Amino acid sequence: MKQALLQEVVPIPQEITLELDGSLFKVVGPKGVIQRRLEYPFISIQKNEGKVIFSAKNATKKHKTIINTFKSHVKNMIRGVQEGYEYKIKICYTHFPITITIKDNEATIKNFLGAKVPLVAKILPGVKVTLNGDVITLVGHDKEAVGQTSANFEKATFIRNRDRRKFQDGCYIFVKAGKKL
Repeated sequence: MKQALLQEVVPIPQEITLELDGSLFKVVGPKGVIQRRLEYPFISIQKNEGKVIFSAKNATKKHKTIINTFKSHVKNMIRGVQEGYEYKIKICYTHFPITITIKDNEATIKNFLGAKVPLVAKILPGVKVTLNGDVITLVGHDKEAVGQTSANFEKATFIRNRDRRKFQDGCYIFVKAGKKL
């Protein structure tokens, strides 16, 4: 069933500058700058007096889900330039010690399960990676970039064709954007 008019509002904090050029959002804050394009047919986006308004006339259930997704993206962008995001990854191994080196925009994982060929995990731009013993810390202001980089580490060390209960080697996320797992 359609709603006559659906509106969702996202307040903009004082220390954040949000510019809206058509469907391109540019959020500037103390931690950095994030740009993102959010557009969908029949959904209008306006910026008025310190808030962003998403609206749709004759909104369907799909329009409501898209508006809520846009609202979440804008909130994540605002939180990212205010506080930033931090993920932590634990390096686990039993027999073969894993060594990780970071160079430019990729991490090289050597001696994983005794393999001769090193594995490579891509590091997205805007993500700062630090190694401290067996903990990898990923910090950045873009939630999607930090999350994707941490997923790249997990995916590079995913074990196939072996029993996961016995072969527990790999890189695993244990702190995710403020949440302990």
